[in-house]
Amino acid sequence: MGRIAVIGAGLGAMAAAARLAVAGHRVTVYERTETYGGALRRFERDGFAFDTGPGLLPLPAVYRDLFVKTGKEPLEDRVELVQVDPSARHVFADGTEVSLPNASRAGVVTALDEALGSGAGQRWGDFLVRAREAWDRTRRPLLEEPLWPNWQVLAEREPYPSVPHKKLLRTRRAGTLAEVGAWELRDERLAALLESHALAYGLDPRTAPASAAVLPYLEHAFGTWYVRGGLRELARAVYERCVKRRVAFVFGAEVTGVVEKDGRAAGVELAGGAVADADFVVAGVAPDALGRPAVEGGPAPRRGLPSRLTVLLALRGGRPEGTAHRTVVHAPDRSAELETLFGSGPAAPGTVTVLRPDDPALTPDNDHEAVALVSTVPAGTADGPVRTEQMITAAERAVPGLRDRILWQEVRTPADIAEETGAAGGAVPPPALAAAAGDLLYPSNATGLPGLFTAGGWSHPGGGLPHAGMSGALVAGLIVEGPEFRGSQ
Repeated sequence: MGRIAVIGAGLGAMAAAARLAVAGHRVTVYERTETYGGALRRFERDGFAFDTGPGLLPLPAVYRDLFVKTGKEPLEDRVELVQVDPSARHVFADGTEVSLPNASRAGVVTALDEALGSGAGQRWGDFLVRAREAWDRTRRPLLEEPLWPNWQVLAEREPYPSVPHKKLLRTRRAGTLAEVGAWELRDERLAALLESHALAYGLDPRTAPASAAVLPYLEHAFGTWYVRGGLRELARAVYERCVKRRVAFVFGAEVTGVVEKDGRAAGVELAGGAVADADFVVAGVAPDALGRPAVEGGPAPRRGLPSRLTVLLALRGGRPEGTAHRTVVHAPDRSAELETLFGSGPAAPGTVTVLRPDDPALTPDNDHEAVALVSTVPAGTADGPVRTEQMITAAERAVPGLRDRILWQEVRTPADIAEETGAAGGAVPPPALAAAAGDLLYPSNATGLPGLFTAGGWSHPGGGLPHAGMSGALVAGLIVEGPEFRGSQ
């Protein structure tokens, strides 16, 4: 079988490496940093441990499938998966609060009715039914198959079945997520709930297509999961599976270019001039890290995406019984938040996600708590004390007496993400979405250079832990079965 060089040790790249090794290829991963995992990193100090990347895992079936296809040990033998319940607690700008059960439509409807008033739950439930239709229409072409040659079909068609809305004798249908919230949910708090799923991925709800409805549906239908010990444990498990399948890892090895010979990829060039020959190359890096030719006429690489600011808090005092794992504290002024993120507005307070895992492995003892605050920010944002203070102030609405409990804090900026992933400005890619003229699609996993493929969040099907794993499966299928590969059946 062939020699395969994989650039980067992110989850998508390692998912491809493990599958290719099982297929009999000799796989070597070249990682410019000294560890694996891409954005899935860990910060440790004084007995506290924190995830510095994603804190929750949607759609764990992607990684269950990876472990089934690459060995006899299932994923649950390597990590402990915990379904988070409630899925999230939401604290709205007007002080209203609601806790939403995990993967229970009836429970969510009841909770919203009780918190927001009769009819709110039904409107959200009806929205989820329409979101499911959008999911069913797009799941296979966006997630399970290589990007179609006629990908423009995905760009032109809006899969979300929006409800007709009459205004001034005109009938309109929602074309953006913000319009879905305003015209179909008809409640500022429900609209904020909807839009928070887009903001978490750095998407502007005013321009994100209605098909972004699949983001809350994905979480609702398949649940929200946590990996005991932190999400870094998932990266460890995938890395160990690769090693067990005899994937070789070379850390501290920066790839500076792809070697071409006879019109196809023939290896990689390393910093210092060394060349590693290969029959195929899999690039699991951001588009600016290496020049890579996209398929002519395909979607362009994504640019100008926001990043994340994370504040890690070591707290005195244990985690109270019944505390929600995740609390979303909504911005006091949604318009100002959007102008900060996607316009030229000043640093207005934004939506903050407060993560409080019930996990003794993250603290020195039961008399302390490890809390992470996460907010979407423009790429390149520096460690501004104003933003940090805004996030802590917002989090006090979820954690009473927070400031008095802080032992120390650590701020992780977009610059840290850039260092770990190579993405310019620390940009974080969202999942691919249909419609929007193709602006939210990603380049194909097969490139314009034969033998060169791409995996990870910057290629089809986009960002997010499940999507990274899916990209690895698609690349492995394209290499093993050839261009006729059409995805899992």
